[in-house]
Amino acid sequence: MKKVLVLLLAAALGHALERGRDYEKDKVCKELAMLGKDDFRSLSLILYSRKFPSGTFEQVNQLVKEVVSLTEECCAEGADPSCYDTKTSELSVKSCESDAPFPVHPGTPECCTKEGLERKLCMAALSHPPQEFPTYVEPTNEEICEAFRKDPKGFADQFLYEYSSNYGQAPLPLLVGYTKSYLSMVGSCCTSATPTVCFLKERLQIKQLSLLTTMSNRVCSQYVAYGKEKSRLSHLIKLAQKVPTATLEDVLPLAEELTKILSRCCESTSEDCMAKELPEHTVKICNNLSTKNSKFEECCQESTPMDIFMCTYFMPAAEPLQLPPIKLPTKKDLCGQGTTQAKDQYTFELSRRTRVPEVFLSKALGTTLRTLSECCDNTQDSVTCFSTQSPLLKKQLTSFIEKGQEMCADYSESTFTEYKKKLTERLKTKMPNASPAEVQDVVDKHSDFASKCCSINSPPLYCSSQIDAEMGHILQS
Repeated sequence: MKKVLVLLLAAALGHALERGRDYEKDKVCKELAMLGKDDFRSLSLILYSRKFPSGTFEQVNQLVKEVVSLTEECCAEGADPSCYDTKTSELSVKSCESDAPFPVHPGTPECCTKEGLERKLCMAALSHPPQEFPTYVEPTNEEICEAFRKDPKGFADQFLYEYSSNYGQAPLPLLVGYTKSYLSMVGSCCTSATPTVCFLKERLQIKQLSLLTTMSNRVCSQYVAYGKEKSRLSHLIKLAQKVPTATLEDVLPLAEELTKILSRCCESTSEDCMAKELPEHTVKICNNLSTKNSKFEECCQESTPMDIFMCTYFMPAAEPLQLPPIKLPTKKDLCGQGTTQAKDQYTFELSRRTRVPEVFLSKALGTTLRTLSECCDNTQDSVTCFSTQSPLLKKQLTSFIEKGQEMCADYSESTFTEYKKKLTERLKTKMPNASPAEVQDVVDKHSDFASKCCSINSPPLYCSSQIDAEMGHILQS
């Protein structure tokens, strides 16, 4: 693992390469000297694949090739002192050409209107949004070894690109550690006399690291999309839905702690941040919730902390509690002390009463509570603002939740095939004059939406835009 720690010294590479300042050049040259060309190149490939996950392999590879070449040239003994600045400037100019072979980004044209260092800094700050739907599918052992034997370096490069672009929100140390372990496994097993036995044994060895990497990518993706406060409320909603019989005091500390862990670990260059903190968090999950819910109790019997965390993470929402309706927070709740507490209490109470997925509730609650809070700033008449807005917002929120429940009806309780059958029957009743082809078209559209946005861990960026397209008018009316 020492090599992993050395690789992490290059974590600033993605920003350093285009800046062209002496201290950045010195840092990059030291990293090249410590790592050697091959590891420096591998790390560059990981960094640029996660920075530009929408770029093609050819585009990312070309950028890496240029970067490694200029770094080697400008860090060589006796190189012109202005080499690094000149070459990075040339690279930023090349990036602005219409036929540039590098990853394309919507912000590139704006950067290209700037000059010199300002342009390079602008280019350095560009990145693509994360992949919310990983597409990486691991080949079979036979396919892996066939590709590896044919071209070991080509196989390694392709894997680093595929894995890093798909799981780029995982902390860099995990990404580096797992990809190195995986390639080491491939190198050993594809040259072994018994590859199948070797793969079985080696996969078992790296299983926990693999789980930690992919799960970290999931939770960090949401954290990046939502930010700290929305992420905290999101975890609160999910826990309240999974264990509606728990109290706010049971679940709020867990939501807050997980958010703090993500704020510390998602961008950390510490090798063991997630590896240490997520298992400690699972102990608290079990202490707080295993006696409140039989499914949590089952999860807490899993053999490792990562298996426990994964089990609780993918747990679906429980049947909501049949409780009296709750009132929206009042002027007293939102305009004085304890505003956060009032919002948390309302979020918790609403969540345990409904099964509509978190991406729906987060969106509706955000709009509702923000609009009410704005009444506090109405210095002329906040009382009238609350009395006018509250009934309207309550109606919108109820309508939004009902529509969300209708769109996701039966999804979490059925297999996908059963869900589509039930959906077809409902739509035939709802659209008696529609042709079979028209019904099928609506079924396909609704089931695609449900498969992406009706689970408890749906991707927030994609689903937010889809929900807007389907029912955003309800919150704006």
